[in-house]
Amino acid sequence: MFPVVYPVVGHFKFFAKPERPAVLVKITAENGVAGWGQSVPAPSWSYETPESVVSTLEKYLAPVLIGRDPFDLAGAHAAMNRAISPSFSTGMPLAKAGVDLALHDLAGRLAGRSLAERWGRKPLDQVTLSWTVNPQTIQETETLVEQGRRRGYRHFNVKVAPDPDFDVEMCRRVRKLAPDCFLWADANGGYDLATALRVAPRLADLGVNVLEQPVAANRLSGFRELKKQGALPIILDEGVVSSVDLVEFIRLGILDGVAMKPGRTAGLWDARRQVEILEQSGLMFLGSGITDPDVSLAAALGLYAAYGLKYPAALNGPQFLSGSYLKRPLEVKDGAILTPSGPGLGIEVDEARVRARV
Repeated sequence: MFPVVYPVVGHFKFFAKPERPAVLVKITAENGVAGWGQSVPAPSWSYETPESVVSTLEKYLAPVLIGRDPFDLAGAHAAMNRAISPSFSTGMPLAKAGVDLALHDLAGRLAGRSLAERWGRKPLDQVTLSWTVNPQTIQETETLVEQGRRRGYRHFNVKVAPDPDFDVEMCRRVRKLAPDCFLWADANGGYDLATALRVAPRLADLGVNVLEQPVAANRLSGFRELKKQGALPIILDEGVVSSVDLVEFIRLGILDGVAMKPGRTAGLWDARRQVEILEQSGLMFLGSGITDPDVSLAAALGLYAAYGLKYPAALNGPQFLSGSYLKRPLEVKDGAILTPSGPGLGIEVDEARVRARV
């Protein structure tokens, strides 16, 4: 395990310090082949911290994984879930995601196949991205949109809540500046139900396409009321950790889709199952992230490309983070990133740089 940090560029609500912590995970097979994963804790977004990720990996997860078959993803997750049990849902999912990604990378390298090849799918050549608009003042909105347009972005996601008047004006300005964009509003659970019910029709009138996580994750009756209102498609995020959660929420009729994050779902193994459940249920599958740096970003790109993501992905790591521990960093060109295509996650970690932490 290697705790690392990435410098944060600009203002983003979940990182008060000018750095984004992460934990790189290396798993080596008995023949010397290694796979790399990454956990992406963000304590202001969810409860896991860099310190809790490291202690969980070191004291609880690594001991139950030593000696296992690296191709047995289901068995690895079962072992991890016995070591760290769930509360409402999967326990310590961000820590487990680091292991899951490393195992996907290792198994792919051992087999000489990419994620999409191992899953029997033909991936997109590239994944189109969405630019995050997170202004501190309403006057910053135009500047932030222009920054995205200069870097080739054509689609935008906006951080809303708790001030509905601010949010409506921000969305009005973004829609005026980008009339043809996919406009995605994400409240991160920041509205109370009454406010969410008032603001959703106003956002819809402005041309917002979806509303993500309008109320807190445990306010299930609130999601049901918003879906019943029908002003906007209601997208869940923070509350959907496992596929068991997703199936239950579909049965309750509280969502129109999910903003997928492999880092949130204990990795690719369950995220893939969730995407397939959404497809089978005729619900929206959106691609998102937890301001993912390089390795976690590559995993998300591999999943979204393999499953033909139809909407621009709110993967804002390239927007807000600088620096990389890859030999060949992932690059945004014209608002998109080429899908990594090599074995495993399709990237090469610079281990010497990781060990030097520079």
